[in-house]
Amino acid sequence: MREHTVAGVPMRWVGPLRISGNTTTTETEVPLATYETPLWPSVGRGAKMSMLSEAGIVATLVDERMTRSVLVEAQDAHTAYTAALQIDARFAELRELVRGCSRFAELVGFRHEIVANLLYLRFEFTTGDASGHNMATLAADVLLGHILRTIPGITYGSISANYCTDKKATAINGILGRGKNVITELLVPRVVVEDRLHTTAAKIAVLNVRKNLLGTLLAGGIRSANAHYANMLLAFYLATGQDAANIVEGSQGVTVAEDRDGDLYFSCTLPNLIVGTVGNGKGLGFVETNLTRLGCREEREPGGNARRLAVIAAATVLCGELSLLAAQTNPGELMRAHVNLERTNESKKIGV
Repeated sequence: MREHTVAGVPMRWVGPLRISGNTTTTETEVPLATYETPLWPSVGRGAKMSMLSEAGIVATLVDERMTRSVLVEAQDAHTAYTAALQIDARFAELRELVRGCSRFAELVGFRHEIVANLLYLRFEFTTGDASGHNMATLAADVLLGHILRTIPGITYGSISANYCTDKKATAINGILGRGKNVITELLVPRVVVEDRLHTTAAKIAVLNVRKNLLGTLLAGGIRSANAHYANMLLAFYLATGQDAANIVEGSQGVTVAEDRDGDLYFSCTLPNLIVGTVGNGKGLGFVETNLTRLGCREEREPGGNARRLAVIAAATVLCGELSLLAAQTNPGELMRAHVNLERTNESKKIGV
């Protein structure tokens, strides 16, 4: 019998962050589990910017859906197309079928793609407070079986067809969304930018265009233009019991920075935040403690705790993104911070 062990990752709470918006208004610290120790003070500096703004970080959740794609085969493209039309016409029937197999899954969308004689079906679900991987797969399995039994001319291809897309950086997720789609915005006054970030709104706006937009374009980025969303997401995911591999699509997103008469408008759009407050990983003691402290164990409407968690995650991303871009406008600041923070006695004490 193999011994069950746990990999310990250093974790700290940073903040608090001030957040407002269409789903959550709160001030909260956030847990970040990472070996990259400079991330804590960097996110902390961004969090301070939110506390110096009356509205804080304004987070707007614009969509949520978990997807699963399946593959069926037909004799030819015309048969595949005919099958797709029939499936689309039966959407209400399929929705009722999902309601019968799950208490929380709700079919909210269906899309298809045909290549030769192959029909790719992309089902989209809301999944309550769960991130929804298994729930969506179970529902898709039920739908696939029903479709194969009732629609002629098609046969089984696969329960997973990579048109979802799970844990891969693709254009379709950025366009259609997978998980929670959250937009965060922060307006930082000129005096705060200069005194606390030691830069200007104009410098950050120019760097964002040249680095995040043009640099990513030259590198061939897919539906993404940001400095390091993955850093904050991984640390937040590990601390809150998420499937860490979802930072692959989760870190796709776009940073926008504008100089507004010296004030800095800063925004991060994350269309693929896959988080949940129930399900695998949430039963661990430290995860339960962290979710409780984040206010994600309250009595809310179905999905309310997961939406709150997604908004806090997106706000955390903005804090780290803002702090890093500000540092990179100043020659040598980024490297000095890493050297000073990673080689201190404090880092040695926590075993990093």
